[in-house]
Amino acid sequence: MRAILDIVLIILQLYWWILLIMVVMSWLISFNVINTRNQFVAAVWRVLNQLTEPLLRPIRRMVPNFSGLDISPIILFLLILLVERVIVYYVYPSVF
Repeated sequence: MRAILDIVLIILQLYWWILLIMVVMSWLISFNVINTRNQFVAAVWRVLNQLTEPLLRPIRRMVPNFSGLDISPIILFLLILLVERVIVYYVYPSVF
């Protein structure tokens, strides 16, 4: 059981990093530092969006629009952190 929890924690950490890369890349694209006309950039952006949009879309539907400011990644970061803490502090110690 601990091995499964370790795998879940690793997947959550990996998704956290993917989400962080997506946020930074969206800033770079919006400030015209990188260009999506580049095939490699476009491919990376497409993959990151396909990985993150399924979890961000429901959050965006529930959260009101803040003048074009998207806070859904922040909420998802907090949810990932919450799930990790619940696993580490409550689920993991009770499994022997």
